[in-house]
Amino acid sequence: MGSIRRRLGRARRAARLRIAAPLWSRLLRGVFLPLRGRRSATVLYAAVLDGQTMNLHAELPGAARAADFAEVLIGRGRSPHRSAARVHTDRSGRVLVDAAVLLGAETGGVPVETGGTRLRLAVRTGHRTRTYPLLLVDAQHTYKGTTRPMAASPISGGRYRVGRSVTGSARLRHAPARPGAEVVDVHIEHARIDVRLRLVGMPAEDPWCEFVASGRRIPCELTEIEPGVWRTEVPLPEMYPVSPRREHWDVLLHTADRRPHRVARVLHDLTDPQRVLAMRSVVVAARKGTLMTVEPRYTPAGNLRFTCRRVEETA
Repeated sequence: MGSIRRRLGRARRAARLRIAAPLWSRLLRGVFLPLRGRRSATVLYAAVLDGQTMNLHAELPGAARAADFAEVLIGRGRSPHRSAARVHTDRSGRVLVDAAVLLGAETGGVPVETGGTRLRLAVRTGHRTRTYPLLLVDAQHTYKGTTRPMAASPISGGRYRVGRSVTGSARLRHAPARPGAEVVDVHIEHARIDVRLRLVGMPAEDPWCEFVASGRRIPCELTEIEPGVWRTEVPLPEMYPVSPRREHWDVLLHTADRRPHRVARVLHDLTDPQRVLAMRSVVVAARKGTLMTVEPRYTPAGNLRFTCRRVEETA
């Protein structure tokens, strides 16, 4: 019964989106943008490319003159956070503003509350300062290739993106980090493999690792080698395949009173981590008189996986 209700709920939301999205788009472009365009700055480009730096390029309204100074205002109220911007005039006479704003208190940048945050421009000309709303006309760009804008900060895991309100005003949207275990390094030696990781978005409450294959589970200890960074040794002797077929081992991280999380690489800008973050395979003497190949790799979702095969299979 519960699954039927969830499917019906998803269908209703999809139907509302199909009906509301075109109507909202026509209302935005036909009403709000023409009414507000003359007294607002128009966003030409806005994105958070590296997961923690907002890049902004905007044009001031036609009535604006060449300005002496500009700032990006982030937040509501009388005391928003201010970040300096560069203002200049192009060859056609347009007054443009460029800014790169570091986000997140943990990086030394602007602290941003969870949810949507207002964005504006403060422009000073002589002794006069004027504040302009920022209008986001076009949606974010799509990217093709081996890299893409990072969806989360590589330091905190917090997620930032530039969106817009119902009336077209630009908004900086922030969501907290998704809890997880991020791979810092996979250290491969001749007969030894170490995994180093850090916890993102959750406290380190007595963490420990578990290597899991079909029907097999191997618990392993974690050792904190530096603040926030933990290490575990891959239990190669116990991972020898029980049959001639390959065995795929995933790595789970457990903490007190929390569900396990897959150890993975997700805080990156790669579209295909499996191909770009390829690692070399090794042949180890897992047990006396036996050899096996171990291939560390990342799945398309970024999960860390070890594929083990008896040497006879690959000979």
